[in-house]
Amino acid sequence: MISINSQDLAAKEAYKLISGSVIPRPIAWITTYNRDKSVINLAPFSFFSGVAGKEPLVSVSILRKEDGSVKDTARNLIDTKEAVVHVVSEGLVHKMNQTAASLDAKETELADTNLETVESKLVAVPGLQAAKVRFEVQVYQYVPIKDAHDQIITDMFILKVVEMYFDETILNQEKNYIDAKALKPVARLAGPQYANLGKTYRITRPK
Repeated sequence: MISINSQDLAAKEAYKLISGSVIPRPIAWITTYNRDKSVINLAPFSFFSGVAGKEPLVSVSILRKEDGSVKDTARNLIDTKEAVVHVVSEGLVHKMNQTAASLDAKETELADTNLETVESKLVAVPGLQAAKVRFEVQVYQYVPIKDAHDQIITDMFILKVVEMYFDETILNQEKNYIDAKALKPVARLAGPQYANLGKTYRITRPK
């Protein structure tokens, strides 16, 4: 084994090793409103996971920019306390990648795509009609992650799912079962690398 002490690494080197090892990662494609609800921001984040079931919670960590400034999605979540989180399927991966571009906060990523939005029920910000899964969410807990110098390096959010939407082709309504093969989720690897679902198999858990 090759041993590397994290204290010997620059931030970018540590990120590359972590993002290349913690794989595959689901992608949260998030719409948010700015404070005065004049601009819809749309951006993807792959430090994304489930947190709990008793309370339907998911987490997303949004790394700060290199200059230490907060990203638009994080600022919007802090200001408005709500969003819509979408799961990225194979047919949407290129549009998702388009929305990863850095734009001015006054511009919307939707302008560079032909994605249509759909009104939400419990939050103000709209969702993406094309997504096979979307969650209306509200900020449950905001956790600013700080470095040794007490500077925020990541804005972490625990988000409560308040409304769920599933395309009828992926949901077995009788069993509340998601058909992963029909969903065709896209996973993030490292850098510009992505992966599809691939082969699946079943293992029974011990009692």
